[in-house]
Amino acid sequence: MNCPEFLDLTHALAHSLALDPTPTKVAGVPSWFRQGFYGGLGLALLIGLFLIWLWQPERQVHRHTENFLRTIEKRDWTGVADFIGNDYQDQWGDDRARVLERMREILRYLRRIRIDATNAAVRVDNQHGYWSAKITIDGDQGEVTALVKERVNSLARPFELEWRRQSAKPWDWKLVRVSNASLEIP
Repeated sequence: MNCPEFLDLTHALAHSLALDPTPTKVAGVPSWFRQGFYGGLGLALLIGLFLIWLWQPERQVHRHTENFLRTIEKRDWTGVADFIGNDYQDQWGDDRARVLERMREILRYLRRIRIDATNAAVRVDNQHGYWSAKITIDGDQGEVTALVKERVNSLARPFELEWRRQSAKPWDWKLVRVSNASLEIP
Protein backbone atom coordinates (compact mmCIF):
# COMPACT_ATOMS: atom_id res chain seq x y z
CA MET A 1 0.00 0.00 0.00
CA ASN A 2 2.31 2.68 -1.20
CA CYS A 3 -0.59 4.76 -2.40
CA PRO A 4 0.16 8.48 -1.85
CA GLU A 5 -3.38 9.10 -0.65
CA PHE A 6 -3.02 6.40 2.04
CA LEU A 7 0.30 7.85 3.23
CA ASP A 8 -1.18 11.35 3.39
CA LEU A 9 -4.17 10.01 5.36
CA THR A 10 -2.00 8.13 7.90
CA HIS A 11 0.30 11.13 8.26
CA ALA A 12 -2.71 13.43 8.90
CA LEU A 13 -4.15 10.92 11.40
CA ALA A 14 -0.85 10.65 13.26
CA HIS A 15 -0.66 14.45 13.57
CA SER A 16 -4.26 14.64 14.80
CA LEU A 17 -3.39 12.10 17.52
CA ALA A 18 -0.34 14.16 18.49
CA LEU A 19 1.99 11.42 17.36
CA ASP A 20 4.98 12.37 15.35
CA PRO A 21 5.70 9.62 12.79
CA THR A 22 9.01 11.13 11.76
CA PRO A 23 11.84 11.09 14.24
CA THR A 24 12.88 14.72 14.60
CA LYS A 25 15.39 16.25 16.93
CA VAL A 26 15.12 19.60 18.63
CA ALA A 27 18.36 20.73 20.24
CA GLY A 28 19.66 17.18 19.95
CA VAL A 29 16.72 15.54 21.82
CA PRO A 30 14.61 12.97 19.93
CA SER A 31 10.84 13.62 19.93
CA TRP A 32 10.02 10.24 21.53
CA PHE A 33 12.20 11.22 24.50
CA ARG A 34 10.43 14.58 24.87
CA GLN A 35 7.02 12.89 24.72
CA GLY A 36 8.08 10.31 27.30
CA PHE A 37 9.54 13.01 29.53
CA TYR A 38 6.38 15.10 29.46
CA GLY A 39 4.21 12.01 29.95
CA GLY A 40 6.27 10.98 32.98
CA LEU A 41 6.18 14.52 34.33
CA GLY A 42 2.39 14.57 33.96
CA LEU A 43 2.07 11.21 35.73
CA ALA A 44 4.32 12.39 38.58
CA LEU A 45 2.19 15.54 38.91
CA LEU A 46 -1.03 13.46 39.11
CA ILE A 47 0.49 11.17 41.75
CA GLY A 48 1.68 14.20 43.71
CA LEU A 49 -1.78 15.79 43.64
CA PHE A 50 -3.36 12.50 44.76
CA LEU A 51 -0.94 12.24 47.71
CA ILE A 52 -1.59 15.85 48.72
CA TRP A 53 -5.32 15.08 48.69
CA LEU A 54 -4.85 11.79 50.59
CA TRP A 55 -2.54 13.23 53.26
CA GLN A 56 -4.75 16.13 54.29
CA PRO A 57 -4.99 16.00 58.10
CA GLU A 58 -8.81 15.78 58.14
CA ARG A 59 -8.75 12.87 55.71
CA GLN A 60 -6.02 11.08 57.68
CA VAL A 61 -7.94 11.40 60.98
CA HIS A 62 -11.09 10.09 59.30
CA ARG A 63 -9.27 7.17 57.64
CA HIS A 64 -7.36 6.29 60.81
CA THR A 65 -10.62 6.17 62.77
CA GLU A 66 -12.34 3.98 60.17
CA ASN A 67 -9.36 1.62 60.08
CA PHE A 68 -9.18 1.59 63.88
CA LEU A 69 -12.84 0.57 64.17
CA ARG A 70 -12.44 -2.16 61.50
CA THR A 71 -9.36 -3.47 63.31
CA ILE A 72 -11.36 -3.71 66.55
CA GLU A 73 -14.08 -5.64 64.70
CA LYS A 74 -11.48 -8.12 63.47
CA ARG A 75 -10.05 -8.45 66.99
CA ASP A 76 -6.56 -7.77 65.66
CA TRP A 77 -5.11 -6.66 68.99
CA THR A 78 -1.63 -6.03 67.62
CA GLY A 79 -3.16 -3.77 64.97
CA VAL A 80 -5.34 -2.03 67.56
CA ALA A 81 -2.28 -1.41 69.74
CA ASP A 82 -0.48 0.14 66.76
CA PHE A 83 -3.20 2.81 66.52
CA ILE A 84 -3.03 3.79 70.20
CA GLY A 85 -0.37 6.22 71.37
CA ASN A 86 1.86 5.52 74.38
CA ASP A 87 0.46 8.64 76.09
CA TYR A 88 -3.19 7.51 75.78
CA GLN A 89 -5.49 8.61 78.64
CA ASP A 90 -9.28 8.60 78.58
CA GLN A 91 -11.97 10.11 80.78
CA TRP A 92 -12.43 6.80 82.61
CA GLY A 93 -8.83 6.78 83.84
CA ASP A 94 -7.57 4.14 81.42
CA ASP A 95 -4.10 4.26 79.96
CA ARG A 96 -2.94 2.41 76.85
CA ALA A 97 -2.42 -0.96 78.55
CA ARG A 98 -5.71 -0.81 80.48
CA VAL A 99 -7.84 0.16 77.47
CA LEU A 100 -6.38 -2.71 75.43
CA GLU A 101 -7.06 -5.09 78.31
CA ARG A 102 -10.67 -3.86 78.67
CA MET A 103 -11.32 -4.18 74.93
CA ARG A 104 -10.09 -7.78 74.90
CA GLU A 105 -12.09 -8.52 78.03
CA ILE A 106 -15.40 -7.18 76.75
CA LEU A 107 -15.14 -8.12 73.08
CA ARG A 108 -14.24 -11.71 73.94
CA TYR A 109 -17.94 -12.32 74.59
CA LEU A 110 -19.25 -10.56 71.47
CA ARG A 111 -19.58 -12.57 68.27
CA ARG A 112 -19.35 -10.99 64.82
CA ILE A 113 -19.30 -7.48 66.12
CA ARG A 114 -19.96 -4.57 63.77
CA ILE A 115 -19.23 -0.98 64.77
CA ASP A 116 -21.01 1.73 62.80
CA ALA A 117 -20.44 5.46 63.01
CA THR A 118 -23.02 7.99 61.86
CA ASN A 119 -22.73 11.74 61.34
CA ALA A 120 -18.96 11.70 61.64
CA ALA A 121 -17.30 15.10 61.89
CA VAL A 122 -13.58 15.81 61.84
CA ARG A 123 -11.74 18.92 62.87
CA VAL A 124 -8.03 19.51 63.09
CA ASP A 125 -6.35 21.97 65.40
CA ASN A 126 -2.58 22.24 65.01
CA GLN A 127 -1.20 18.70 65.54
CA HIS A 128 -4.44 17.33 67.04
CA GLY A 129 -7.36 15.83 65.16
CA TYR A 130 -10.81 15.32 66.66
CA TRP A 131 -13.24 12.78 65.24
CA SER A 132 -16.77 12.85 66.59
CA ALA A 133 -19.71 10.55 65.73
CA LYS A 134 -22.53 8.51 67.16
CA ILE A 135 -21.33 4.92 67.42
CA THR A 136 -23.65 1.94 67.33
CA ILE A 137 -22.66 -1.65 67.95
CA ASP A 138 -24.29 -4.73 66.51
CA GLY A 139 -23.43 -8.40 66.63
CA ASP A 140 -24.76 -11.90 67.11
CA GLN A 141 -27.33 -12.22 69.88
CA GLY A 142 -26.16 -12.99 73.38
CA GLU A 143 -26.51 -11.61 76.90
CA VAL A 144 -23.32 -9.58 76.80
CA THR A 145 -24.07 -8.35 73.28
CA ALA A 146 -27.51 -7.16 74.38
CA LEU A 147 -26.01 -5.38 77.39
CA VAL A 148 -23.31 -3.64 75.34
CA LYS A 149 -25.76 -2.67 72.59
CA GLU A 150 -28.20 -1.27 75.14
CA ARG A 151 -25.50 0.70 76.89
CA VAL A 152 -23.66 2.10 73.85
CA ASN A 153 -26.43 2.46 71.28
CA SER A 154 -28.68 4.45 73.63
CA LEU A 155 -26.09 7.16 74.34
CA ALA A 156 -27.33 10.63 73.47
CA ARG A 157 -23.90 12.16 72.98
CA PRO A 158 -21.39 11.19 70.31
CA PHE A 159 -18.01 9.63 70.99
CA GLU A 160 -14.99 11.84 70.45
CA LEU A 161 -11.64 10.38 69.49
CA GLU A 162 -8.61 12.61 69.76
CA TRP A 163 -5.66 11.85 67.49
CA ARG A 164 -2.21 13.42 67.68
CA ARG A 165 0.22 13.73 64.81
CA GLN A 166 3.43 12.13 66.02
CA SER A 167 5.95 13.36 63.44
CA ALA A 168 6.33 15.31 60.22
CA LYS A 169 5.04 12.30 58.30
CA PRO A 170 1.48 13.10 57.17
CA TRP A 171 0.25 9.57 57.95
CA ASP A 172 1.70 9.30 61.48
CA TRP A 173 -1.34 9.76 63.75
CA LYS A 174 -1.95 8.02 67.10
CA LEU A 175 -5.07 7.84 69.25
CA VAL A 176 -4.48 9.69 72.53
CA ARG A 177 -7.98 10.01 74.02
CA VAL A 178 -11.54 8.70 73.76
CA SER A 179 -14.42 10.40 75.51
CA ASN A 180 -18.20 10.41 75.79
CA ALA A 181 -19.78 12.48 78.54
CA SER A 182 -22.87 10.23 78.57
CA LEU A 183 -21.01 6.96 79.10
CA GLU A 184 -20.18 5.95 82.63
CA ILE A 185 -17.86 3.00 83.18
CA PRO A 186 -17.41 1.82 86.77
